Amino acid sequence: MSWTYSCPYCDKVVNPDETVILLAERGDQQTLMGFHPQPGNYTIYVPPGVVLNRGDEWEFSCPVCRANLRAAEHPNLCALAVWQGQERRRVLFSRIVGEQATYVLSEKQVAEAHGGNATVYDTGGIGPTGH
Repeated sequence: MSWTYSCPYCDKVVNPDETVILLAERGDQQTLMGFHPQPGNYTIYVPPGVVLNRGDEWEFSCPVCRANLRAAEHPNLCALAVWQGQERRRVLFSRIVGEQATYVLSEKQVAEAHGGNATVYDTGGIGPTGH
C-alpha cells in the first residue's frame, strides 16, 4: 500500500510521485531533498554538489507553505502527516544526517518505530515501542 505524505500545516501533498520532497536548509545552503516514502528506508536524494556529512543538522520545511516541520515532541525530530489508505497518521523523523530514527504515530501512540537509532528519542511520552 502506498503512503501519501502532506504538510501538517497546509495539507499539501509533498510526495507527488514516489519521493517525499522537502525544502532543506543548513547554514547558507538551501536545497530540495528527496526521501524514500517507506518508513525505515533511509535513501536520500540530493542535487549534485550538496554534501551530507554524518551528524549535520538540517532544518526541513514544507516546499509549498514553507512552514518549519520541527516536531513538538523533540527538537531533533520533524513531523509530516501521512495517509495510508483511509487512515491518517503522523510520521516523526530525525533531521540529523546518518541518524536512523523514524516513528509512525497513530492515535497518540507509536504504531511503528524504525531505524537503528529509534530508541534514542522519547517522543513526548509516547516513546518507541521496540519494533
